[in-house]
Amino acid sequence: MAHLHKKIKKGRPYYYVREIQRVDGRPKVVSQVYLGSPETIAKRFAESAAAGKPERAAIREFGSLFLAHEIEKRLDTISMIDGLVPRAARETGPSVGEYFFYAWANRLIDPRSKRALPDWYRATAVSEIRPVAVEELSSQRFWEKWDRVTPEAVDAIGKAFFARLWSLQPAPPECLLFDTTNYYTYMGSPTESELCARGHNKEGKHHLRQLGLALLVDRGTELPLFYKAYEGNTHDSVVFRRIIDEMFGVMCGFNTTKQRLTVVFDKGMNSPEAIRTIDGHTRVHFITTYSPHFVEELAGTDLKQFAPLVNQGEEEDAVLVLRSRIPLWDQERTVVVTHNPKTARKKRYTLEQKLESLRLTLLEYRRAYREKQPHWRNPEAIRERYLRECERLHIGAQYYRLDFTEGDSCEMSFRKDPYQVGKSEALFGRNVIVTDNHDWTTEEIVKHSLDRYRIEKQFRASKSADHIDVSPFYHWTDGKIRCHLLCCVIALVAMRMIETTVNANRPGEPISGPTILDRMKQLHSALLLYPGKREAERMLETPEKTQAEVLSAFGYQITDSGVLQEA
Repeated sequence: MAHLHKKIKKGRPYYYVREIQRVDGRPKVVSQVYLGSPETIAKRFAESAAAGKPERAAIREFGSLFLAHEIEKRLDTISMIDGLVPRAARETGPSVGEYFFYAWANRLIDPRSKRALPDWYRATAVSEIRPVAVEELSSQRFWEKWDRVTPEAVDAIGKAFFARLWSLQPAPPECLLFDTTNYYTYMGSPTESELCARGHNKEGKHHLRQLGLALLVDRGTELPLFYKAYEGNTHDSVVFRRIIDEMFGVMCGFNTTKQRLTVVFDKGMNSPEAIRTIDGHTRVHFITTYSPHFVEELAGTDLKQFAPLVNQGEEEDAVLVLRSRIPLWDQERTVVVTHNPKTARKKRYTLEQKLESLRLTLLEYRRAYREKQPHWRNPEAIRERYLRECERLHIGAQYYRLDFTEGDSCEMSFRKDPYQVGKSEALFGRNVIVTDNHDWTTEEIVKHSLDRYRIEKQFRASKSADHIDVSPFYHWTDGKIRCHLLCCVIALVAMRMIETTVNANRPGEPISGPTILDRMKQLHSALLLYPGKREAERMLETPEKTQAEVLSAFGYQITDSGVLQEA
């Protein structure tokens, strides 16, 4: 309850509005607003009394943190984590589970470093939502708590979390999407780490050490069901083979009623060992993509033998398909080759631009060779420059043939190879899909393969600077990195749960999770002190339309007097 509090400084009284709540069973100050000296208060009292206005107000961000706490009440991560990592003897302050909550709530709403968390929480209405002594949320306290969480405990928390998540869903999964990504870090080379290593970074930061993340997402709900952190220098196919048994165990554990499950992944995961593992599983089937260059004859089939997919728009840009069966990975597979005219036109235009750029470059090479300029007299050196230029343009070197004559009159000639150009153009816009679901329709196979965008959407969300923002992370031990990554995965789940809850009965266009959080960040709580009243009054802003819809979706409303209550 808020009350007036007097402090004596250098013999003079000064007044504050304090709010005290019980934290860990003990009364603690959770909010304090400075009013001033008695003279200042008297002056404000006289001015505000005449106007009928509050003489003091403290405004705090409320809406987004309230949503995070509502999701926490459904998932109950605090109790779950505390059950796996209980309090140590004489441990004080928030529990380990509470530290995880305060970390993932911040990642969800406005990602900050652990050092910046206390200041961020002071600007929120956390004392109204979940009372805590904000000074306990320092980076040092986080490190002390997370030092107690072992890698085995992180794995156990992850399994318990996803089991809890799926217990809230109305139907078991039937099709799951698998993919990997990586996140860079500024960890220096001398720092010891088994997880962070240099590799091919998907954001182009190859010079930095990175961490890999494998994620399994339910196609229907787009909710993550399984994740795994792995070394940053490990190839996707190796990761897939390493975790495939564990992942399938999770899949079959969630789906206790359906006898058939399908996992969708891209060609980066393909390997004979992984496919054999899937073939040996009685319940799991697969849909994957395959490089057209490995089946050029089939992928380059004349378009006259293709047929359009059903339910498409303009006929000119309709996606065409060709279905067949060929032996792959020691068994006969159903193969669907798709042709996208828009993609083919775009790639053809890009190739023409690059070939023209190469032609102009080769003209310069020829002139320099004819004039016998320094460093341009060796044909092999010129060929090497040509290969480097092709690498720069990300194009193969097979499209031009270079010939040289040496002697008194040095000549260089080059010509475009129409066969190689035509061979490449025949595969433009082609995509090869392979599956062992022989009884599925062509439309089902293509649709499920294209739905890989759903997991890509989760990865993009995890790299957003406004929400989640896994990387760059400033954690220098593998244990804390694992805890940080778990918080980010929980935040991803929370965002998706907020999104589905709000859009379940919302008319019109669906609204995205980031947009919901950004709108709710503008819903504030105010602590008001009126002249003549000993107790401060707390009230919420009048919500705008979207904020009211979001609160209604969670079963709440704000009254005309600014009070939040169940609808």
